[in-house]
Amino acid sequence: MNYAILSNENGYTVFRHGTCTIRFKAPYSLEYYSSIKEWNHGYLVVMAKYRQNQQEEEEYIDLVPILENLYFDADAFLSPIKEVRLESDRYKKSS
Repeated sequence: MNYAILSNENGYTVFRHGTCTIRFKAPYSLEYYSSIKEWNHGYLVVMAKYRQNQQEEEEYIDLVPILENLYFDADAFLSPIKEVRLESDRYKKSS
């Protein structure tokens, strides 16, 4: 599998790849991620919807320091990932 899944659940951002799931605290007002604009070896540019705004906002997620704080080899973990999909996209693209 050369893609990962991004979602948010119960106040956390969730990043899944293969059998590994990484959860980290999301901004308190995050409602959902609506699209992924860019993936660059651990760096994500996404569009996100927050409670306090009517419009979606561009958001940036850098997974490298998160992975390093969890004692992952960030390069080894990220190198097979060629694409990141939203949780809802997993069902659209696999069917």
